[in-house]
Amino acid sequence: MVAIGGVAVTVLVAGTCGGVIGGAIPTAAYRLSVAWRTPPRQSCDSCGDQLPAGVRGWLRWGSRCPACGRRNGPHPALMSAGCAVAFAGFAARFGCTPQLVPFLAILPLGFLLAAIDMACYRLPEALVFPAIGGSACCFAGLAAATGQWPSLGSSLLGALAFGAGYLLLAVLPGGQLGLGDVTLAVLLGLYLGWLGWPFVLLGAVLPFVVNAPVALWVLIVSPAGRGSELAFGPAMLGGGYLAVIGPPALATLLAR
Repeated sequence: MVAIGGVAVTVLVAGTCGGVIGGAIPTAAYRLSVAWRTPPRQSCDSCGDQLPAGVRGWLRWGSRCPACGRRNGPHPALMSAGCAVAFAGFAARFGCTPQLVPFLAILPLGFLLAAIDMACYRLPEALVFPAIGGSACCFAGLAAATGQWPSLGSSLLGALAFGAGYLLLAVLPGGQLGLGDVTLAVLLGLYLGWLGWPFVLLGAVLPFVVNAPVALWVLIVSPAGRGSELAFGPAMLGGGYLAVIGPPALATLLAR
């Protein structure tokens, strides 16, 4: 009989939970992918039939309209697979430790924000602001429980530094970033700052590395060329994730 280590069990359980949660994200993403100051969708764009109300209408696994069968939002299988891999990656990174909890808790929101940003170029403040407050409280509780007060300090400073840096990029002439990107940067800074300043620096660089090939592809294939609009939120989230799970030695090397 082959013994399974504790980390392997944690990875397996986390990956399974991520897969289940990920399949419920497309419906919420579709309903929230609307223009600024527009209420969430209440009906299917294809047939006009009212979408289910209550929790069932927001957290339903799958993305097809119950009336016409049209798929709305991201493909649930792809979202489920992505969440499963992301959950498993964080579980392998942190193991079964208290640190794992806040990092797993934020992943579904990250996938939801990425889907919304790709659909309508928005990062809703109604989602990001509560996440910032909740994450800060979670890290404060974690610091109180484990005595990691320096990590809490670097987390808060990382959020300020990340937010200030992205705000500067947003207000510079010709800047392509929006205030949604700035608020997302504050959220990412909390998590990267908790791990230390090398991770903050790595998380600042990787989004642009992730975005570069996408921007080049859009520039080549899009008829609008340089005028094409490109969502940067997914690159920020992907770069932040890679910074967390990447080798700590890489973050330390970058900080030198």
